[in-house]
Amino acid sequence: MKNCGKKIALFIDGAKFRATARALGFEIDFKRLLEEFEDGGTLLRASYYTAIVEDLEYCAVRPLVDWLDYNGYTVITKPTKEFIDDAGRRRAKDNIDIDLAVGAMEIAEHVDEIILFSGDGNFRPLVAALQRRGIRVTIVSTIVGAPLVADELRRQADEFIDLASLEAKLSRTPPATRSSRLVNPAMLFVRQRDSSPPDDTASPTATRSVRTSPRPG
Repeated sequence: MKNCGKKIALFIDGAKFRATARALGFEIDFKRLLEEFEDGGTLLRASYYTAIVEDLEYCAVRPLVDWLDYNGYTVITKPTKEFIDDAGRRRAKDNIDIDLAVGAMEIAEHVDEIILFSGDGNFRPLVAALQRRGIRVTIVSTIVGAPLVADELRRQADEFIDLASLEAKLSRTPPATRSSRLVNPAMLFVRQRDSSPPDDTASPTATRSVRTSPRPG
């Protein structure tokens, strides 16, 4: 049952989220993603942050960005900045962390929960700041295979959802049509703090288990 009283915002670190899905071997159906998290409460905003290479004739992420812009997402793009490193090699910088953090803090007073799709440890101070304002923070990333979420971020979060546990709901291609992967079921857990969370219907209905041991300090 939908918890209409809970207000939710999604914040998606585009580059990290795409990399996580690729590592798990599936493509995200972003329409289904919206539907899945709308079931958890009143979804006020779904923000997608990504860098764009503007001087290329074709940018691979542009078609996705255009689709998201017309289909319920607030898209925030930032031009990729190129620079020459100490070895004389041409590099690209595409950090959107600050933009995402500012957006999350701006909406904080209007929501009860923020769901962050990223495993970047740089977001730990943001998560802590939101929690001090009384906001519940859920992290979506993965620890299946090579972990793509920083341990300090996962520890700080009120809840952790492994993206692998949502594959059947969010994948553009049904899992049965692809070669199966051997995944240790013990890895597909959701970690919650010991304190009782708000109505659990505000979280996706993926299979999850909760740690019973006290949270490390």
